[in-house]
Amino acid sequence: MLEQICQLARDAGVAIMAVYQGEKPVEETHKADNSPVTAADIAAHKVILAGLQSLTPDIPVLSEEAPAAWDERQHWQRYWLVDPLDGTKEFLKRNGEFTVNIALIEQGKPVLGVVYAPVLKVMYSAANGKAWKEECGVRKQIQVREAHPPLVVISRSHADAELTEYLEQLGEHQTTSIGSSLKFCLVAEGVAQLYPRFGPTNVWDTGAGHAVAVAAGAQVHDWQGKTLDYTPRESFLNPGFRVSIY
Repeated sequence: MLEQICQLARDAGVAIMAVYQGEKPVEETHKADNSPVTAADIAAHKVILAGLQSLTPDIPVLSEEAPAAWDERQHWQRYWLVDPLDGTKEFLKRNGEFTVNIALIEQGKPVLGVVYAPVLKVMYSAANGKAWKEECGVRKQIQVREAHPPLVVISRSHADAELTEYLEQLGEHQTTSIGSSLKFCLVAEGVAQLYPRFGPTNVWDTGAGHAVAVAAGAQVHDWQGKTLDYTPRESFLNPGFRVSIY
């Protein structure tokens, strides 16, 4: 099924690029939490939802653009977790660092994940404990890699005082910044060794990237050392976390 999900992410990317390249108006608005949403988010959501309902009509879908009510999802054991356009701020900045994210959650764990960057034309995917990167038509398996000093990847749009303090205490390291779930993928492919996150994220921001990182050999833990859990709960918010090879 992984190939079908990868193709679905590409299809969503086509819908996003139609807006990004100016073929359709952006129509930026804001949600209740003041986060931006565009016509591209909605177009990608519709493509993915239709595709998943066709491929797996028995598996429910939790998407950022149509979050199911708690009484509907509280007993879900298996579901699709979707962020149709992760990095809307990067989309609006037109820096290309945004992604399509689709993950399959089973018993609280992301067992399949796809992260696709339509501008960069890079696809990360994971299933059955293996992770891959596809670029320029070439698909290769990826895994984490040590480096000294380690490269720490941080958010381009979500800096905070806790992160600054953490980095000051970390010891010798280098940093780079990038938008969206690509941070998970940089750790997964061995470019970076650590991605610390203190600011707020929702489950759909992390599910697919989590799947890719873990399949490549990384750990995704909260700051108490527990693996991020996607068992349905009333709040969509994640705790702070770190993606690390150590």
